[in-house]
Amino acid sequence: MEEGTIVEYKVNLGDEVKKGDPLFEVETDKATLEVESPADGFVKHIFAELGQTLLVGEPVLILADKDEEVSQAFIDSLKPAAAAPPAQDSAAPDTTPEPSKPPQPALPATQIKLGQTIPLNKLQKITAKKMLQSKREIPCFYLNVKADVTDLVQLRTELNKTGDVKISYSDFIMRSVAVGLEKFPIMTGQLTADTIKLADSIDVGLAIAVPDGLVAPIIRDVNRKNVARIARDSKTLIEKACTNKLAPADLQGGCITVSNLGAFGIDSFIPIVVPGQCSILGVGQILDACLPDNGKRSHSAGPNVIVRKLMALTLSVDHRVANGTYAAQFLDFVRKLLEDTSNFV
Repeated sequence: MEEGTIVEYKVNLGDEVKKGDPLFEVETDKATLEVESPADGFVKHIFAELGQTLLVGEPVLILADKDEEVSQAFIDSLKPAAAAPPAQDSAAPDTTPEPSKPPQPALPATQIKLGQTIPLNKLQKITAKKMLQSKREIPCFYLNVKADVTDLVQLRTELNKTGDVKISYSDFIMRSVAVGLEKFPIMTGQLTADTIKLADSIDVGLAIAVPDGLVAPIIRDVNRKNVARIARDSKTLIEKACTNKLAPADLQGGCITVSNLGAFGIDSFIPIVVPGQCSILGVGQILDACLPDNGKRSHSAGPNVIVRKLMALTLSVDHRVANGTYAAQFLDFVRKLLEDTSNFV
């Protein structure tokens, strides 16, 4: 994060606030975040206007005790030093830019009509920039497998009948991916000059659709959690993402991202690697498929046709970090974990 845009104030000049109260919302390159007060106090001065973009480290407002005076000299000392304007001829046209305006909210799908010009919000602009960076700078290769998740579908149904939190397929997938990263640690790596820096912990991003675009908050230490705990953490992050409550820490780091479009009827797709990570796993919907049994399950003499549930997995991998053989072994290991439900009991 290099800059942020102030999109909403929760306080006014002179208001009293307590530690933890929301002060303002700032739109960053990943999400709109609500910033909480670091201490008790009264709002004595507000530096930034709505819609103003600030660099990291620039002041937003001043808090102080009720009777404490904040001098203009102190306020001025906190303002960024402005460069002296160049001398201009009195006849030169005024080229002063207009003040920045607050980002326009995303239009609801029902209000979008043919022929309209739809403005991009900050999140959409940064997403476009990051994805273009990924396509230009990260040479990827792509691997596809189909996992037989027949038993997993049954296990999920049984667990959700009695559990206190609903478990999604993404929760099982993230657990399997995290275990796979333990066994194949190079898949957590990032290229830095002439070395590959492996991650200190196995943190997994979960792609979540929000009204203004897409975010991928991070679930920490996934390899150390069971599926139920992962489901609780996922639920918390989804709720925070949908209500613009994500904190900066929720979006930092990550070894890999899981993007599941199965709920939208997508069979398979090729996802784009998030800059700063080695790979991303695209997950499609679960489909019924007729497969030969060859007597393995029916105990009959001849081959039979059985119906199994298959899930398509597509892994996009940074070829600078991992080679095809290593990544293929990782993906095959993840597939086998999903097919063996004893891994989740």
